Parts: sequence; C-alpha cells; structure tokens
Amino acid sequence: MRRVFRSERGQKVHGRGEEVFGTFYLLYIERGGHTLQPPNLTVANLPGYIVHKGLMKFPALPRISVMGASRLVSLAALFLITPGAWANTRQDARLAVSHLRASGFGRQMPDEMKSVDATFSLAEHHYQMHELDMAERYYLLTLQKVRVIQETQPAIPPAEATGSGQSRNASAAPEPASQPEAAPSPPQVAAVPPPPLPDTTPEQTMASREPAVPTQDDAPTVHDDFVSAKVVGSANVYTVVKGDTLRLVAAKLGVSRQHLIAANKLEAKAPLKTGQRLKYNNRKIIPQRMKDGIVVNIPDRTLYYFRQGKLVTSLPVAVGTGKKSDKFDWQTPVGKFKVTGKQKDPTWHVPASIRSEMEEEGREVITSIPPGPGNPLGRYAIKTSIPGILIHSTTKPWSIYGFASHGCIRVSPLRMEGFFNEVKVNTPGEIIYKPVKMAVTEQGRILLEVHQDVYKKGGKPDVEAWNLIRKYRLSERIDRDKVEAVIRQRSGIAEDISL
Repeated sequence: MRRVFRSERGQKVHGRGEEVFGTFYLLYIERGGHTLQPPNLTVANLPGYIVHKGLMKFPALPRISVMGASRLVSLAALFLITPGAWANTRQDARLAVSHLRASGFGRQMPDEMKSVDATFSLAEHHYQMHELDMAERYYLLTLQKVRVIQETQPAIPPAEATGSGQSRNASAAPEPASQPEAAPSPPQVAAVPPPPLPDTTPEQTMASREPAVPTQDDAPTVHDDFVSAKVVGSANVYTVVKGDTLRLVAAKLGVSRQHLIAANKLEAKAPLKTGQRLKYNNRKIIPQRMKDGIVVNIPDRTLYYFRQGKLVTSLPVAVGTGKKSDKFDWQTPVGKFKVTGKQKDPTWHVPASIRSEMEEEGREVITSIPPGPGNPLGRYAIKTSIPGILIHSTTKPWSIYGFASHGCIRVSPLRMEGFFNEVKVNTPGEIIYKPVKMAVTEQGRILLEVHQDVYKKGGKPDVEAWNLIRKYRLSERIDRDKVEAVIRQRSGIAEDISL
C-alpha cells in the first residue's frame, strides 16, 4: 500500500459560504491495485478544509498562494510507506497530534487544532470499535492535516514518524535504560544510555466488528496523551447503541461496571440511552511478550496475541470464578500451553467436575450440548494443551472481563471469529498471574497498574509495587502520593506515577 498526493487546479469550490480558488492536494490511498479516497466528510465537521464531490481537499493557504512542485513532491514523500507498514499509522498520528499540541499551535490557530483533534478522535473511536478500515482512513486524514499545517507553518518542525514508537522530541524527557512492560524487564534509568527500542507495531485488532459508531457531529473529545508501544487501550469516549446495557458496554471495552459508573457519575440501575456518551479508560501495560503466541494475564482479564514479536491484538476475556469450595475450584490455571485444535460450531462435552456440580445442586445432569444457541462455547473453540481449558466464544457476552467461567477463557463473540481465524494449531501460549505491573514509556513516563488479587496468589500489592520501584531505581522519579493512590484504588488502569 502507498499513499500518494495528486493536485487539481482552478476548480471553483464552495465552503462555509465562501468561494475558493487555487490548488488543492488530495490524498489517495493505493492498496492492492485499488485506489481508495479519503472519507466523505462535511465542511461543518472540518473547519479550514473543503470538500468537493465527496473528496477531501486541502487548499493552499493565502500566504503561500500556490505550493511549488518541489514542495508537493517532498510532502508526498512523507506519506510513502512500504507494504505492511500501515499498522504504524495510529502511532504516527498520535505522535503527530501530541507534537502539534506541544508546539503551542492550538493557541495560535484554535479552529485548525480543533479540526485535527476531532478527526483524530474519530479515528480513535473507530479503532476502539475495531473498525480498522475507517480508523485507518481517519488516521491518514489526521496525518495529512498535520503535515499540511507543518508545511505551511515553518515555525512548527514535523514530528518524527515512528515505526519504532519513539519520536525525536522525546529525548528531552528522562530516557529509560531498558524496556519494562512488567516486572521481568527492568525500567529504563536516565543515567544509562538506552538500547534501540523494539520495532513494536501498535496492536492491529482482527477484522471483527462492533456496532457503536458515532456520527461526526458526535465525535469524541477525550484525548489520551500516552504514546507507547508498551501499553494497550486508551482514555476515550463510547457512544451507546441500541441494546446496550452497562454490563455489556463494560464487557466490550474491557473495563469494570464500577469504572463506568464512577467515570460518568451514573446511577447504577439507570438504563442507558441510545447516543449517550460514556467516558472510559482501558489503558493497560502489556505484561509479557512472546515472539509468536498468546499471553493471558488473569488479573487484568486480557489476552495478548503476538506474531513475529509484534502485538497483533489484545482482547478482554472472562476467566475462572475462583475457588467455590474445597470440592469445586474453578480458577483458571497458570502455565505454558500449545494450541492443539480448533473447532467451529463445537459440541460441548461437559467435564465430570461440572456434571458433579450439577448433581450436587439438584440440576439435571447433562453430558453434552450440541452446536446451537444453547451451547455455552458459542460458535468457535480453541483447544489448549492444558486439560479442560479452552479459549472459546460465549453465549453470555456481558460476562466478558469478569471472573465468570469454570476455568476456560471466554472471548466476546464479536471478537472471537477474527481471533479464531488468525490463530494456528501449535501456536504456543502462557497463562500468567500478575496483578501488579510497571512500565516506563519511551518518553520516560512511569506507569503503575494494580489489580485486585482475586485468586489470592499475588503478594501484597503495596509491597510488590515498592519492590519494583526500588529494584529499577525509580524512587527519585515517582510521586509517592500517586503511588499510594494507585495501590489503594486497585482500579486495573495503568496510571502515571511520574513526578
């Protein structure tokens, strides 16, 4: 895929009550022999830009009249990318917007900054909803706007395109000496020169679809300034669609119901309204990496899938409920595994332990359930080498991001099909238990994430957190009050504890 500018000249274009003449620069996306056009937006949504015949057009600003051919070539060159590199577009857009804000441009040109922010927010929303084609288009449009601004505003140097997730202007911040994503990898220390950062692609979620799509007038306005290959998720806004409940929205986003109630000051029993906007934060530290394979961290109820050393997707999941009694223990076990089989429309052969529970509770004892709407495995099941443990879809999508299963790992039916199609037999994996995670971003910001220790397998969270801080020599770089607040709240959100 490549991104190419073309120009058109002398067209009469109407926008916001004005007639505009001049040279216009259009971004076309060429992929697989097909040419894709930018999103069909309206002038009202994008102050300072013009739409003509459904194409996004960027007018040459009056101060430069007509952009020279050499400038056009150099600007187009900024958008040329090699096949397979499109996954870095999100990281590039986040860095570009962050750099533009830091430059003070928003104070000089508030309307243009607002337009960039609105476009980027739309991209983030589509990304969170796993609508990758639309997200890609809006990230490209964000980059296009920023680059045009940089070309026409000499005082604003362009931000470095990432690929590795690090910008040049980040060097002003304390630089880490290594790459912690959790305890095993020590955080970077300013006094030690950093090694090259891994070429980590921000997560590319599968081509599954979720239904929440805001209109452009409803564009989210929450921005997350964290730009790091060491975290997933972000602070953003979700727009409620028909059929949503608080539990279902929390499951989609990978947050707790209590988080949504507190963040939006909701009444716990009040129904949601279609179009209602809910703030959320599902930012998490990647706990452990693999070259190829699956990592499931039980406390953060998240599955991380890696391919060729890069994070491909992260999925909120449901895990085992825990120990019900001395006889029935439904905790999801930890340990390494391999994918041993895949089955579409599986039959559920009820394990003996669950049949025993049915009998003890006076329920009808069922030995198997055929494929269909009553099968708790849903339409897709992935068998692992850990006895009795499947990664499967579910008929209870609201249970996702909870401790709700008999030990298996449940995935939302909206996400499971794409994951099922991607994962191959013999893929390795590991289920881990890390309720306390720490990371230092490429810009030197220190993050701490603390979860509830539901299985009572972790140490005391305050002891673990302070041990990590001391181990990686971060005591002089953290705010102790922030650390204590994160430990006390145990919200499961990666929070900034930097001074």
